[in-house]
Amino acid sequence: MTIEITTPTDVEGGDEILSAEALAFVEALHHRFAARRLELLAARGERRERAAADGRLDFLPETREVRESEWRVAPAPPALLDRRVEITGPAAPPKMAINALNSGAKVWLADLEDAASPTWHNVVAGVRNLLDAARGTLAYTSPQGKQYALRSDIERPTVVTRPRGWHLSERHVLIDGERASGSLVDFGLHVFHTAKPLIENGHGPYYYLPKLESHLEARLWNDVFVFAQEQLGLPRGTVRATVLIETLPAAFEMDEILYELREHASGLNAGRWDYLFSFIKVFRDAGPDFVLPDRADVSMTAPFMRAYTELLVQTCHRRGAFAMGGMAAFVPNRNDLEVTRAAFEKVRADKTREAEDGFDGSWVAHPDLVPVCREVFDGVLGSRPNQLDRQRPEVAVTAEQLLDAASAPGRVTEAGLRLNLSVAVAYTAVWLSGDGAVALHNLMEDAATAEISRSQVWQQLRNGVELADTGRSVTPELVRTVLAEEVAALRGQVDAERFARFYEPAARLVEELCLDDGFVDFLTLPAYELLEG
Repeated sequence: MTIEITTPTDVEGGDEILSAEALAFVEALHHRFAARRLELLAARGERRERAAADGRLDFLPETREVRESEWRVAPAPPALLDRRVEITGPAAPPKMAINALNSGAKVWLADLEDAASPTWHNVVAGVRNLLDAARGTLAYTSPQGKQYALRSDIERPTVVTRPRGWHLSERHVLIDGERASGSLVDFGLHVFHTAKPLIENGHGPYYYLPKLESHLEARLWNDVFVFAQEQLGLPRGTVRATVLIETLPAAFEMDEILYELREHASGLNAGRWDYLFSFIKVFRDAGPDFVLPDRADVSMTAPFMRAYTELLVQTCHRRGAFAMGGMAAFVPNRNDLEVTRAAFEKVRADKTREAEDGFDGSWVAHPDLVPVCREVFDGVLGSRPNQLDRQRPEVAVTAEQLLDAASAPGRVTEAGLRLNLSVAVAYTAVWLSGDGAVALHNLMEDAATAEISRSQVWQQLRNGVELADTGRSVTPELVRTVLAEEVAALRGQVDAERFARFYEPAARLVEELCLDDGFVDFLTLPAYELLEG
C-alpha cells in the first residue's frame, strides 16, 4: 500500500477502524476520485469570479431539461420515511452520541463536519462510536464514574452521518505522499465498517452531504457511492444521501443535484448560517447592494430566505424527496427560566412556519428541544410520516428573488460587529482545543457561525459600511480596536494557560482573516494548520 498514517491514535478500538483492509478501501477511493475532486474545487473559484463580475447567478441553461422534465428519486427506505425531528451533534464525544441516541428524535445527524474539530483522535473516535452504535454496544463511563448507555425502552433514531466537505483534506492520511480527502476518509472508514451492521438493524449507510456547490459535485458523490457499493458487495441504492443546500450556487441547482443522486437521494436540507456565509462569499466584492444586515436580524422570514426555502420544498416534493428544515440552535438555561421560555416560543414559531410550509421535519441541537419540534410536526403531519404529497405548485421563484439581499430587514450595527468578532474568536479557540460544538450566548454554535461572523466583518470593511447605532464607519482601525476589546473580555472567562494556548492564536487568525485583502474560502483551512493532534 502507498497509504500512510502519520500519527498514532489513542482511541480504544482504533486498530480495528484503521485495519489494513479499511485503509486499502480508502486508498482505492483516493486513487479513483481524488483528481476529480481537485478539478471541481478549482471550478468553484472560476464560477465565483464570474458571478462577482456579473453581480448575479442564474439557473443553468444547459440543464433546463432536467428541471422541466418529470422524474423522481428512488423511494425512501422504511428507516427514512419519518424524519419529523432530527437532532444534530458531533459523533466523537461518546456522552453526546449516547444522549442523541437516547433523545427520542427520529434521526440523529452524527456530525464529522461542522460540529466536529478534526483532530485525528476525533476522526477515529467518531467512526468508532458510530460502529459501536450500529452494534448497539456504545457505552461510556465519565471520569466521575457516571455511566452512559443506550436505552432499550425507546426506539433509537436512524443515524445519518455527515462527512467533511470536499474542500477539507486529512493531514494524518497520506496517499502517494499527498494528503487524502477528508470526505473520502470519513465516508470510506464509515461505510466500510458500519454498512453491514446497519443493514442488519433495518437501517443502512445514510449520509448528509455538506457544502456542495454544483450538480457535478453531486455526480462525484454518486460515483463514489456506486464504487463503494460494488467494492463492498452492497446492492446499488443501499447508500442514501441528503444534501445540505447551504451554498448559494447549490440553490440554483437543486433539481440537478437530486437528479445526479436520484438512485441514492433521500432529500435536501435548508442550512441557514452556511447559506448566508456562502451568499457573502460569492458576492463579497460585488458592492454594497450585497451587504447583509447583522446576522441576528436575517431571519428565515426575510424575502430572499423565504424564496430559498419555498423553492427547496417545492423541488423536493416534486421529485419525491424529503425537505428538511433548519437548525434550532437554542441551548436551554435552567438557571434562567424566562430566557428559556422566550426561546422556546421562538423555536415553536420557527418550527411551525417550517411545518406549515411543507417541510417534512427539522433540526434541533439539544435534547430538550426534541419534544417541541415533535409536537409541532405531529400537529401538522398527524399519523402521516411526512408530507411529500404537498406539492406547492403555487411557488414560482426567480433568480432575482434568490439574490435580493436588499429585501432583508435589519441594520448593520457596532453591536453586531462586536458579536461577530467575539463569537468568531471564541468558537475558533474552542475548535482549536478539539471541540467542534460549543454553547455561546445560549446557542449551540458550530463552524458555520464563525464563518458568517468573520465574513460579515470582511465584507463590511471592504465596503466601508456605516454602523447604524454609532455612525462610525467600519475601518481596519475600528476592527482592531473592537477585536482587542472583545478578546480582553474573553480573557476573563478562561484560565491563563487555555487563553494563551487557544484564544491568542484564534484572535490572531480572526484578525488576519478579517483584515487581509484576500478572502480565505474557509476559516477551517488555515485553522486546521494550527490544530493540535
